[in-house]
Amino acid sequence: MSYVEPEARSWTTTKVVAVIVAILTAGYMLPWAIAAVRDVPHWSVFWVNLLLGWTIIGWVVALVMSLRAQRFVVR
Repeated sequence: MSYVEPEARSWTTTKVVAVIVAILTAGYMLPWAIAAVRDVPHWSVFWVNLLLGWTIIGWVVALVMSLRAQRFVVR
């Protein structure tokens, strides 16, 4: 009995790493997503998160900005 090896092997490690990177990216940009959903001015949160999010303090600042109270206009 002979065994024929498939031409293209499954790159399981690559797939696992791709999923991990996707999850980490989603977690990294979470403050911006929260701000966009809550209708908080999200472009300032986006830039703080993108440029300073790699520091833990910058990420927390972006998260606090995204969770701040919304302003309501009373007419």
